[in-house]
Amino acid sequence: QVQLVESGGGLVQPGESLRLSCTASGRTFSRATMAWFRQAPGKEREFVSASWRDTGYTYYSDSVKDRFTISRDKAKNTVFLQMNSLKSEDTGVYYCATDPTLILSSMRDARQYDYWGQGTQVTVSS
Repeated sequence: QVQLVESGGGLVQPGESLRLSCTASGRTFSRATMAWFRQAPGKEREFVSASWRDTGYTYYSDSVKDRFTISRDKAKNTVFLQMNSLKSEDTGVYYCATDPTLILSSMRDARQYDYWGQGTQVTVSS
């Protein structure tokens, strides 16, 4: 089993920044894709960003592209999400996820991930 623990959420004003972290422990998949999803109240969980396997390729949803940056520290089994220019619509619970069997075409589908963190709340409000 692999355990994922997120941290770094909080309450910020529009335009501010936050950096989320997700650390994997247990049976870690150092070459697996690491992704971030978020879920706002009453809405489905949606894809935010992913670091595809150990290729260095990164992917973003259109709503966060150019504002968010995903990165990973393989030595520490940690993935980060730097979120800049935050907007009220970025509010939600942010989850990291991983799955060693994921294929590229399924990267944005939350149902394809078997391993999830507990989530961290991000609230953007003035």
